[in-house]
Amino acid sequence: MNRVTMTDSSTPCWKKPPESAPLAGALPVRWQHWALACLLWIAGWGLPGEVRAQSSAAITQMQVERTPEGMLLSAVLAFELPEHVEDALLKGITMHFVLQAQVLRERWYWSDREMAQSARYMRLSYQPLTRRWRLHTSSTPFTGSGLGLALSQTYDDLAEAINAMQRVARWKIADSGQVPEDMPVTVQMRFGLDLSQLPRPLQIGAFGRSGWNLQMTQSLRLAGGGLP
Repeated sequence: MNRVTMTDSSTPCWKKPPESAPLAGALPVRWQHWALACLLWIAGWGLPGEVRAQSSAAITQMQVERTPEGMLLSAVLAFELPEHVEDALLKGITMHFVLQAQVLRERWYWSDREMAQSARYMRLSYQPLTRRWRLHTSSTPFTGSGLGLALSQTYDDLAEAINAMQRVARWKIADSGQVPEDMPVTVQMRFGLDLSQLPRPLQIGAFGRSGWNLQMTQSLRLAGGGLP
């Protein structure tokens, strides 16, 4: 088993304008108030002065093993949740994260060829009644119909849940027949917050704002036979 580590004056006379009729299809007043509250909430989250200083997010360790079963990836991620993300979790909003891995074959005459790819989806939520955190992990995307075949774990505090997300141990990213052992390849790993899974009002305020940004990428090149 081979292992690699690695933004004239007159005063105008004003007349009272006639009262306009309500627009057809206008939202009820209570829904207008709700929408305004959402916009103010989003705007408040977007103020630069409220964004705390964050340490740089990075993949600090990355290791790939070629085994008879396939390619196994292990890694350590270093990050803190952005302030707005943590606030949203405490308000009962579920957050989704995606971990992706690609095995690429470099070609000088064309773009790199994808030999294999794998993804791991994470769903983090806070349960106010029990004051505990729940992390669901799945190899397929979460849908509105349910969690599917997801591994679920519960933690006493947020730090424990984040620690579980930060460690990747012997994750199978390619079968043995997908990538010949003597072929030089590059393994590219990505991890980040999936903003597309946020409720629609929050998506509008989140995209492009530093208080929601959490993305990291790392690459590791393997020569033929698994040597660096």
